[in-house]
Amino acid sequence: MIPVSLPGEPRVDGEQARLHGLTPEEFHKIEKMLGRMPTYTELGVFSVMWSEHCSYKSSRKHLRTLPSRSELVVQGPGENAGAIDVGDGWVAAFKIESHNHPSFVEPYQGAATGVGGILRDIFTMGARPIASMDSLKFGSFDHPRTRYLLGGVVGGIGGYGNCVGVPTVAGEVMFDPSYNGNILVNAFCLGLARRGELLSARASGVGNPVLYVGSATGRDGIHGASLLASAEFDAQSESKRPTVQVGDPFTEKLLIEACLEAAKTGAIVAIQDMGAAGLTSSSSEMAARGGLGVELDLDRVPLREPNLTPYEILLSESQERMLIVARRGREAELKAIFDRWDLHAVVIGEVIGESRWRARWRGQLVADLPVGALADEAPLYDRPLKPPVPSRDDARVSAGEPAPSAALKALLENPNVASKRWVFRQYDSLVQGNTVSGPGVSDAAVLRLKQSRRGIALTVDSNPRACALDPYLGAVATVVEAARNVACVGARPVGITNCLNYGNPERPEIMWQFAEGVRGLGDAARALGTPVVSGNVSFYNETEGRAIPPTPTIAVLGRMTDVTRRVTACFKQPGDYILLVRTNRPRLAAAEYAAMFGRADHSLMPIDLGREAALVDGLVAGAERGLIKSAHDVAEGGLAVACAEACFNPDGVVGAEADFAARQLTSTAELFGEGASTVVISASVKDMQQLKQIFSSRGIECLPLGRVTAEARLRLMPVVDEDVRELERRYEEALPKRLAVNE
Repeated sequence: MIPVSLPGEPRVDGEQARLHGLTPEEFHKIEKMLGRMPTYTELGVFSVMWSEHCSYKSSRKHLRTLPSRSELVVQGPGENAGAIDVGDGWVAAFKIESHNHPSFVEPYQGAATGVGGILRDIFTMGARPIASMDSLKFGSFDHPRTRYLLGGVVGGIGGYGNCVGVPTVAGEVMFDPSYNGNILVNAFCLGLARRGELLSARASGVGNPVLYVGSATGRDGIHGASLLASAEFDAQSESKRPTVQVGDPFTEKLLIEACLEAAKTGAIVAIQDMGAAGLTSSSSEMAARGGLGVELDLDRVPLREPNLTPYEILLSESQERMLIVARRGREAELKAIFDRWDLHAVVIGEVIGESRWRARWRGQLVADLPVGALADEAPLYDRPLKPPVPSRDDARVSAGEPAPSAALKALLENPNVASKRWVFRQYDSLVQGNTVSGPGVSDAAVLRLKQSRRGIALTVDSNPRACALDPYLGAVATVVEAARNVACVGARPVGITNCLNYGNPERPEIMWQFAEGVRGLGDAARALGTPVVSGNVSFYNETEGRAIPPTPTIAVLGRMTDVTRRVTACFKQPGDYILLVRTNRPRLAAAEYAAMFGRADHSLMPIDLGREAALVDGLVAGAERGLIKSAHDVAEGGLAVACAEACFNPDGVVGAEADFAARQLTSTAELFGEGASTVVISASVKDMQQLKQIFSSRGIECLPLGRVTAEARLRLMPVVDEDVRELERRYEEALPKRLAVNE
């Protein structure tokens, strides 16, 4: 039987293919594969499955170079999420993904459904979601849409995560004019499962039934993957609002519990979220992984609207839906579970031995395609690479350097440095009772493994300014910073997930940035022993030809043997020594100081990955022996800002006194530079020598700077002498003032 287009559907031709985002060459390839013209439904299916968002057609060649194995890796790339053994029989499944374009078009629902989608990637693995993070990039506060977008995105993340009962434990927020036309919203989730109980998305068993479970299907989100996420913005972007999905966190909570209960029955063969490309991608990808086929009866799909066409049913990205391959004969058992949670559970097809993907509707065959054509045989491009022409233009010309104290206060009031309390106060970070260090406490979040002394540390980092100067070194710097943040709390970094945000890959300079970023990610991951087990690529992040800076976002998971020995960022006890450990000296290149005051420095500091690994090892060793009282990574704002932040102890503000002149730390670059792997730590007098030995034995510089003081003053002599409470006030009030929020 030959599939047919339905009466009233548009005629399929080259122009219709172009409107679906397919190139003339791709459309010709489809015709050749099929030996005929595709039906309108089939054209829609190819458009989503061959989109950049679903097929990774520009990135697969480069992603294959990343390391993905270690003795702790339980599941690497290729499933819904990666998984790492975190000890005592527990496995952590985790992943980060983008929802950039939907969040720019419709910030609340775009961000909310980004959270919902990443949660589903985790519990499809059979893991209970226990923690979320996010990485957010917005335009300048001078831009008229920034406040609207910020409020909508933060509201969407909090609204969905809080309702579904998964804590948001860490994250990052940045504001820069380069994101005025294309914000970034990257969402991360981690879940726990017992080892040996992870589920797969690989179909098996000819004759096994295919079950649709969860919410009914509507028209929301159609072409979200192909025409929204796989194209740059233009003047008509606002018209794309209907392609943004609408989420329901209360239904998601029911779906979590139902799926986890169903997982324990052993009746599930395979399960996948109906995310990007909805029913089409979930069914075809599960079949392709198993080397089998699938037949779907679209008349059985639960609908929110009675008149949806096959094209709309297959391409809808309605939320809170899953597809399950069940063991034959156990359909009723699974249906009873989902009925109890008031969710749809309907058999809509079956696994077939023939490697075909078929869809029927009202007695007609509307699609009949080779499974491989939708998955393994999707286009694979080796796009040309070309470094961009170097630009040394600096629009922010310095009018003279401020005094160090004035610069410190200005940096603490900068929204990229200042407290993000206004953001994270809108998130529940404590629900489920696993969080022991949440937002604003440490350089990474820490969660306990219940009934165990073990813990997990999580952080997410990016450094677009460094990546704009040098995509390779910037990516390396991002990875080592994330690993360092995890080590600062006393956890050993063991795994990475990434979200690689770039512009249009059809432009050689963008593709060069991407290739260099992947190369940097791979080199750093190998040096630190942190395999990349999952991830996401987001291309076409640009508006009318103006791309965002290359923004690889890196999330790192760390294992902690004893959660009671976790380290926080703040100084604790007057009289404790303050020490500086670092692998190199800082520079002003890509620093917040340079962005504020116009200091042009275009050369990043080289990074010695062997020394970076040694620094991480020293931090973990010092924490595990109980020698480190506090540890705070030097990041945005540089050393002076890090010292100030370490004094902002929520249990009682303390001060610090250090002789910066004696240590030759009074230059602008030393005070406010970034880029070097530097950590400010504190230790008791009795432990200082032992701690110095830990670092010196690893070839890491360890400089005693001064002491923690009871008097709440920050004295970095002779350049800074300021009241800590006044500095903290500026730090806490900066973001609410810009948002005109009365706290």
